[in-house]
Amino acid sequence: MASGRMEFHADTIMQHTNFSFVIPNDFIIEEIKDPRHYDRPTKSLILLHGLTGTDTDWLYGGVAQEMAKQYNLAVFMPTTGNSFYLDHGYPGGNFASFIGEELPDYIRDTFGYCITRENTLIAGLSMGGFGAIHTALQFPETFSACIALSSALVIHEVAELGRRKNSIMSEQMVRDVFGDPETLLQSDRNPEFLYRRLRAEGKEIPKIYMAIGTEDSLYEVNRDFKRFLEEEGADFRYEDGPGAHTWDFWNEYLPKGLEWVLK
Repeated sequence: MASGRMEFHADTIMQHTNFSFVIPNDFIIEEIKDPRHYDRPTKSLILLHGLTGTDTDWLYGGVAQEMAKQYNLAVFMPTTGNSFYLDHGYPGGNFASFIGEELPDYIRDTFGYCITRENTLIAGLSMGGFGAIHTALQFPETFSACIALSSALVIHEVAELGRRKNSIMSEQMVRDVFGDPETLLQSDRNPEFLYRRLRAEGKEIPKIYMAIGTEDSLYEVNRDFKRFLEEEGADFRYEDGPGAHTWDFWNEYLPKGLEWVLK
């Protein structure tokens, strides 16, 4: 198992940024629960952190190394600050384009992964769960599926600025991240808007797996997005179960998401 951390200059966000990686190139076959994952080429997984997180979160708190080994995945974990993985429309502020285009291009050129859409997945927790859904829908030519855990799907609450009373984001931070609340729902920062646009254009839409703990404060907004996907006839799977906004929940449900998208 090869692992490490790299830094490179990203044009989309105009800075040197870090990403951690795990590559399953050295393992003991007896440790693999389902060797059939090694009957195919290694797939790529871009794995996103939550608000206040970094590229090492899934290494130290999560199960990135175990998932790489068990599912034959090259896992790449970027750092993007508290950006919600959204574009702001100017060089230096295009975090969606960084995750959806520039980072996969860099991984392809440097490691030889992220070669095809079919072999490239995206996943994340909380802010990263929102980012996984949004980025997959904004760049469907890059990703075939996404896994969204405890997703901060707060778009409708942001559009009614101030309704989410327990948010750790100030009103100014919300405006800086999401832009004008009055135009948010009809913009490409809204995953629902992106989904409807893809469907109207007849484009192939990534599969979506989402999971949320029943004790999570984000439970209701995840249920709302589930209903939206049902109404749209989406190819998705939703699961919930006992749990809060914790690593115990994310480490339990990331493998479940991988089982579904890799079946």
